[in-house]
Amino acid sequence: MPASSDRPRDKLGRPVPAGDDRVFPSVPERDFVSSEDAWSEGMDYLVRDLPFHVHEVFEQRWRCAPEPERSTWQALAQWGAALTHHARGNAIGQHRIARRAQTLLESAEDDGQIPSVIDVDVVRQSLAQLA
Repeated sequence: MPASSDRPRDKLGRPVPAGDDRVFPSVPERDFVSSEDAWSEGMDYLVRDLPFHVHEVFEQRWRCAPEPERSTWQALAQWGAALTHHARGNAIGQHRIARRAQTLLESAEDDGQIPSVIDVDVVRQSLAQLA
């Protein structure tokens, strides 16, 4: 299960005390999410400026994806983490994780393992800006 379900968190996934005004709803817990739903939800969270939620939904898909797709979803979860670090002002974390995500994504592309629902150009462009 995602760490966000363990305790209250703010909009950017930072732990906050229960009852704090900054508590923000987390991504719904589930054991399975399809590639289509994960991508759609992730993009919805992205346009709503919720990068931690992007990370969480892509991590959920990574955990349940068939083996050939796992490195793609891991790269996307890391993209969400890099976006989260950027939003939190952690440039070092942002750069490190974005570079890891780029490497994983390139490998998945080379292996032809990117689900067709994913707009790789959007991810690649964003990672280039974050790295």
